[in-house]
Amino acid sequence: MKNLLLDRIAEALDALDAVVGERAAEALTPGELVQANAAFGALKRRVDAAFAPLAAEIARQSRAELGKDSLAKKQGFRTPVALIQTTTGSSVGEAMKLVQVGEATAPRMSLTGETLPAKHPAVADGVAAGDLGVTAAAAIVSLLDRVAPRVEPDRLDAAERELAAMAPGLRADELSRMLARAEAHLDPDGVEPRHEQARAERSLTFQERDGRFHFQGVCDLESAAPIRAVVEGIVTGVLHRNEHADDAERDQRSVKQMRLDALAELCAHALGCDTVATGVTTTVVVRMTLEQLESGVGAASVDGFDAPIPAGAVRRMAADAQVIPCVLGGGSEILDWGRAKRLFTPAQKLALVERDGGCARCGAPPERTQVHHIDWWKRDRGRTDLARGALLCTPCHHAVHDDGWEIRVDDPGAGTPAKVWFIPPQWIDPTRTPRLGGNARYALTA
Repeated sequence: MKNLLLDRIAEALDALDAVVGERAAEALTPGELVQANAAFGALKRRVDAAFAPLAAEIARQSRAELGKDSLAKKQGFRTPVALIQTTTGSSVGEAMKLVQVGEATAPRMSLTGETLPAKHPAVADGVAAGDLGVTAAAAIVSLLDRVAPRVEPDRLDAAERELAAMAPGLRADELSRMLARAEAHLDPDGVEPRHEQARAERSLTFQERDGRFHFQGVCDLESAAPIRAVVEGIVTGVLHRNEHADDAERDQRSVKQMRLDALAELCAHALGCDTVATGVTTTVVVRMTLEQLESGVGAASVDGFDAPIPAGAVRRMAADAQVIPCVLGGGSEILDWGRAKRLFTPAQKLALVERDGGCARCGAPPERTQVHHIDWWKRDRGRTDLARGALLCTPCHHAVHDDGWEIRVDDPGAGTPAKVWFIPPQWIDPTRTPRLGGNARYALTA
């Protein structure tokens, strides 16, 4: 394995040299910069893969019971993580992940001296191949170890294989979303205790300092849902108005400033109002089965949040008229309008949020998106049907049109979820390899 890892490092260096050579970064074309970025990424993953088992061995030879004979202490460090972090110039968190991944992916030894496979072989294979970075590998290992006492071994092994295959190429926020959904999928009974713990730890603190008012809060998703819905609803209204405004009329505030101003406006309004009106039409959409709603058992998802909440919490929320426990297609509502209507209906958008989760391309929350006709309504006589629509935020909508991306929806039917694929133009990817979008990026089947 050692020679194989070193060979892969050499391959990555050769690939980088083939793109960059002796040239400075500013001399590279945009295409070469993209290739160099990919080559550096491959090199870093392969170097980390080679270093992780060494980090684990440093930790083994520095374990606490060795006392003054600990390798780290002999080198003048209190812990192996401090030794690795200092000598590599990485952060403490990065050093801890190297040790964690090294321990989880190294071959083991039985009490009889027999060599056993790694604790997490699928993660080990992904790391060794250079496909899975240490950060993603550590996050997957942490999740698997956390749910292991409550999940059957065969199912846990299958989930590990799926997660190791799905994680490469995901951004940090996408990885967090996938793992949050995977944990709820693998350990649904743990959703309620985690929610109750989060609710018990909710807090809001105020402090005046340096001529500014500082406040910091943390809460459970049940409490956060209406806060987020109202504030983001106001912000989304401003952003939509900006789309059609000229430079003189465009609101120049950042999104963070808009959120703070929205909260301040709501509180100022409440001071002189017997009944507080939000001033914005918005709802909290909670997705669950009818059985979950009636029984209060299981986990549900709230639009805009990654982690699930208990079905029992949704039953409490459903008493509010502005909360929709969403069972799509209910009340004989037509979801496919063909060409009878130019715009997609609110019910259709709710259905597409179930499939796309938000912006199908970048993952922006649902309230920031609009339904995009895959086939232009006028030019290509596109139908206003679910299979011919996709949720896109404004930047991604422009990128799809301006850069020449294509969108394909695979809808096998028979209860199998549809998948949205984004096909890059040739100038971005000469192979035009389709990229999976929407909620399917995070769906675990194990």
